[in-house]
Amino acid sequence: MHPPLAAEYSPVTAAVADATGGAPAADTAVFLHGLGGWTHNWAALIGLLRTSVHCLALDLPGYGSSAPPPDGVVTVSRQAAAVADHLDRAGHRRVHLVGNSLGGLAALRLAARRPDLVATLTLVSPVLPALPPVQALRVSLLALPGAPRLYARLLSAQDQDRQLDDLYRLIYADPARVGPEQRATEARERLRRAGLPHTAGMLPAGVRALVRTFLQRGPSSPWQLAHRITAPTLLVYGREDRLVPFRTAPRAYAAFRDARLLTLPDTGHVAMQERPAPVAAALRALITEARRTPR
Repeated sequence: MHPPLAAEYSPVTAAVADATGGAPAADTAVFLHGLGGWTHNWAALIGLLRTSVHCLALDLPGYGSSAPPPDGVVTVSRQAAAVADHLDRAGHRRVHLVGNSLGGLAALRLAARRPDLVATLTLVSPVLPALPPVQALRVSLLALPGAPRLYARLLSAQDQDRQLDDLYRLIYADPARVGPEQRATEARERLRRAGLPHTAGMLPAGVRALVRTFLQRGPSSPWQLAHRITAPTLLVYGREDRLVPFRTAPRAYAAFRDARLLTLPDTGHVAMQERPAPVAAALRALITEARRTPR
């Protein structure tokens, strides 16, 4: 029996499930997006991995195609519980768990609490507690009372192009790397989400979840959970990340028992989108190593 990760959670949606062309014995990689993201954030990386690994990208509760929590409260524990429940129901074991940003925190908690589910762990710009950069401090203002209503009004006053431009400047080192096809796909998704009643509240709810995580102390704090993880871990950091300070990379490398560190120059918060090739190569190497040294 495994202790529950959280008392309540909403189910997640597996919006991308990609088989490897008749290779039933292939490993399975599971991808968790960051704050405000969705499964398409992993499209470039999955495109490079799909020939050798079963790829499963999940929409966390309240994002993409997944329903929001009934009470609107987002916590990292609930996100981890939702992913664990999905993997249990689908019969997945020993997956290669990959998370970005807030999804990285959910992946970390899942790996610490349910090691039976995780063969390897990859964290791309995980939001581990540290003094954040100025841009991240501005985003954290969404946790203040009244912020969801103000944020909804701001969104309604901006067109989709302006919203995407602001987003790309925040998460990319060089927004010019966003191609027209990706931009069109993400514009359609944002337009679809704009018609959902819970959309405006999900980003502030996610920011509050991050703030609560930063305030945690003792065995439930992310840094303490990192010490408990025995799965081989790959840490990926962009040197030009405006949301997660690059200076946390050495501390994260020291915190995990079995860590590898990939740092990428001229890369921002979403390395799997900006630099999918080196991330895919490092992930393949991690999976190959795990196959050779089963635990």
